[in-house]
Amino acid sequence: MLGAWLKSTQSWTKRQSSKYKAPDAFEVVALQEVSFMNRNNFLPHIALALVIVLVAAFAGQLRNWQKQWKMRARIIQSEKRHEAINSIEAAPYETRDFSPPEILVKFKTGVSEERIKDIAIGLHDRVEDEIEAVPGLDAIDDLDDQSAETVAAQYRGLPEVEYAEAVFDIGLDDYAAGAAGTPILPSDPRFTEQWALANDGSRGGTKGADISATLAWAVTTGSENVVVAVLDSGVDYTHSDLAGNIWVRPASVRPYQDRDLGTIQDEHGYNALENAADPMDDNGHGTHCAGIIGAEGGNDIGITGVNWKVRLMPLKFMNAGGYGTTKDAIEAINYVIDRKKAGVNVRVISASWGSTQKSRALEDVIRKAYEADILFVAASGNATTNNDRTPHYPSSYNVPNVISVAALDRNDSLASFSNYGVKSVAIAAPGVDILSTWLGDEYEEKSGTSMATPVVAGVAALIAANNPKITVDDLKKRVLASVDPLDSLKGKTTTGGRINAAKALK
Repeated sequence: MLGAWLKSTQSWTKRQSSKYKAPDAFEVVALQEVSFMNRNNFLPHIALALVIVLVAAFAGQLRNWQKQWKMRARIIQSEKRHEAINSIEAAPYETRDFSPPEILVKFKTGVSEERIKDIAIGLHDRVEDEIEAVPGLDAIDDLDDQSAETVAAQYRGLPEVEYAEAVFDIGLDDYAAGAAGTPILPSDPRFTEQWALANDGSRGGTKGADISATLAWAVTTGSENVVVAVLDSGVDYTHSDLAGNIWVRPASVRPYQDRDLGTIQDEHGYNALENAADPMDDNGHGTHCAGIIGAEGGNDIGITGVNWKVRLMPLKFMNAGGYGTTKDAIEAINYVIDRKKAGVNVRVISASWGSTQKSRALEDVIRKAYEADILFVAASGNATTNNDRTPHYPSSYNVPNVISVAALDRNDSLASFSNYGVKSVAIAAPGVDILSTWLGDEYEEKSGTSMATPVVAGVAALIAANNPKITVDDLKKRVLASVDPLDSLKGKTTTGGRINAAKALK
């Protein structure tokens, strides 16, 4: 009896291995086998059914395990690469290439997902994930040791494909460096060190070279109903100066559901790097940016953000070394759009990173964020270059919701490192020696267009708090109309000025 059972099992296994296409095939056959059971062959079929269930379970998990192994490999490769780098900010990021090959393919309207998967299988590749926010956009991996650009070129030659591009690495935009009314002052003990909010002329600064935050706070200090997504290395949501302003998914909002990954129980945001719920920061950059936007004000702790009250949504797509990929950035933005559709009032995405390489897929998903009424504030870059001649992405995308931000020092001069561009860089904000939150309940000063960007994102959040029904188009117009003109910015930015929070609220 056992011999007959083994023989039948071997025959079944051989039969399935010759026609296997997906884990679902195992489940269907298992149901067929059980339906033919009778009293005489009950025990062997029970054993066979157990084997089938185990095989099906293994097959069902295999894809997730493969994704996790690939993500871990990518993280390990990146961390090893950065062991040799003394500082994140000092290394040029545009030429980084330490992630396993992967491509993004936009298929033409009408091409079904089944057809897309058949095409990928025919080219010995695999559809890793669908980007739901952009119909027809898929991430494809398992490229058989070919370069991503080589495989992308193969897809570009297919009649079903609109475009195909290699996934590339992008880095943070740090720099190598250390309304009318009575002004409202917070009780936070280190507020006097925050020259960007209120510059008294000390430490070599110029009095009044700030964003007039104390006058803006006479109108509003922000709102817990406004959500700002911090698209970065994650956020230390346990920091005592941030915890009270971290977004928590309401019970009325469904958990995040990815077509390929299933349900993710997002509590505070999303980790696109590992396709997981926990967006904890292990770099510090995202935590620093979050504090600029919304460190809790008036709590007698540390500093205050541009918003005393706000809801910060952490999005992690960069690793401990400060680098991520276009694909993971797209996944994170896809998450934000999904949350907006689910009822979360996300008004702004703050993006303090970039590259000189252009991604059409990233541009497409930012455009979808615009359609979801979300402003996208992006760093102009720290290469001291003219973005009109050498574009820097995502800040140089010609999408209606994008605001590109340059950095100023405490004397209202364009920062020595800041990119500029009278056509491509919209506005400037303080970005030198900016004190903000850091890992381990600490505070640090950092410089870069990375720091200027969340200042502008924070002012946009104040506007949304004061005018909850404002559209993304009007929100952008209000931000750009709020500047104080500066001689130092003539011919350098579109507005020629520094953002003024008080003017933005008039």
